Amino acid sequence: MADDWRYSSDRLDIRSKVYALLLKRFGSELKPDGSPVYSQKSIVECCHDWVSQGNNKTDGIVAYYKAYYAPRRLDAT
Repeated sequence: MADDWRYSSDRLDIRSKVYALLLKRFGSELKPDGSPVYSQKSIVECCHDWVSQGNNKTDGIVAYYKAYYAPRRLDAT
């Protein structure tokens, strides 16, 4: 695992930036019952997938998260 490019210093740096951005944007929204709208698991998995796909910038991460990890709102009409 020491040679895995996904865990190089540069990749860990972008992972931390992506994580911070997603946490800031989605980490504090709550449902009426006080539970989080967006799970910590979905944020972490999105960070992992983003980095593993070779992305080296945060550009587009919010749209990517919304498209693939955010829960679908069933009450939308």
